[in-house]
Amino acid sequence: MSISVNAAFDGGNIRVVAIEGDRLDLEIVRDHQSDFYQWFYFRVAGAKGRALTLRILNAGGSAYPFGWPGYKARMSEDRVAWRQIDTSYADGVLEFRCQPSGDLAWFAYFAPYTMEQHEALVARIARAPGVIHRELGRSLDGRAIDCLTVGEGPKPVWLYARQHPGESMAEWWMEGALERLTDPADPIARTLREKCTFHVVPNMNPDGTFRGHLRTNAAGVNLNREWHEPSLERSPEVLCVRDAMDGTGVVFAMDVHGDEAIPANFFAGYEGIERWSNAYGDKFYEFGRRLAAHTPDFQTEQGYAKSAPGKANLSMSTNQVAQRFGAVAMTLEMPFKDHDPNPDPEFGWSPERSKGLAHSCLEVLADYIDEL
Repeated sequence: MSISVNAAFDGGNIRVVAIEGDRLDLEIVRDHQSDFYQWFYFRVAGAKGRALTLRILNAGGSAYPFGWPGYKARMSEDRVAWRQIDTSYADGVLEFRCQPSGDLAWFAYFAPYTMEQHEALVARIARAPGVIHRELGRSLDGRAIDCLTVGEGPKPVWLYARQHPGESMAEWWMEGALERLTDPADPIARTLREKCTFHVVPNMNPDGTFRGHLRTNAAGVNLNREWHEPSLERSPEVLCVRDAMDGTGVVFAMDVHGDEAIPANFFAGYEGIERWSNAYGDKFYEFGRRLAAHTPDFQTEQGYAKSAPGKANLSMSTNQVAQRFGAVAMTLEMPFKDHDPNPDPEFGWSPERSKGLAHSCLEVLADYIDEL
């Protein structure tokens, strides 16, 4: 049986350059109207028993080539379990090797969370008792920006994810958060619902998700550089979410992402905004300290450089939300690699661990919300 490669499905991304025996030479396709690329997701048919070598020839020109060293590609034969496979990076080429047991195998940058999965999640959570679903607006391709509101407490909390659609671990985190918040028997969830009203946007970039983009929407726009001045023409996804925030106010906000290079979970904060004070900033730092003490799947040593005083980029959501509302706001970054302080050699950082980290974040918030 001959080998064939296909990415013509929800979230798929790859281009075939050549197939020679058991070696597949491939390229990642750029985001539409953008130079960004790094996300890949495709299937191989006719793979049974073959010792495959898959080479992504243009990996060196990707958005974050410094993320490839130490990275391991994910493979699944059932699209449920995504295991790490033998992967190397040299001379601008990402190479991974495997020997599938069945005819079909799927490969991805990280375990995918497709638009079909998103629709199923929204349908399931919207039916839970006490949940209110709103369509905040539409994307450039006409897809819904879904918001699920949970709780009746006085403190408005916003959780939102996938401004960068290739960061699929972010929606796995959202699934974990929504399942926990809507559990009627969970005492922590009950406490949070009494004290807070959660506004949860599981996917801010449905067009990029469906198109197999790494970082941009249908117009090639990076949504996390639009929060200072979103528009219907470029970034209606941000505009409708920010407008909704203006209507509710924000006390606590978490923008959920994935990071290509750093092999750990960490927060980025709002240092450098004009309304920064040490007392205000310490509320953000304290949440990170408590989360690191609460779970081995979080740490505070590794992360991004902090903005200098007055130099915060207000086009980014965390800075804009903190400056606009005085909220304790943060960007959660999860790795495409593994959380090296607590590694898993078989699965690396995974959907299950992403969901578990969401549970930990909510547990810490339950103890901390009275102080905000």
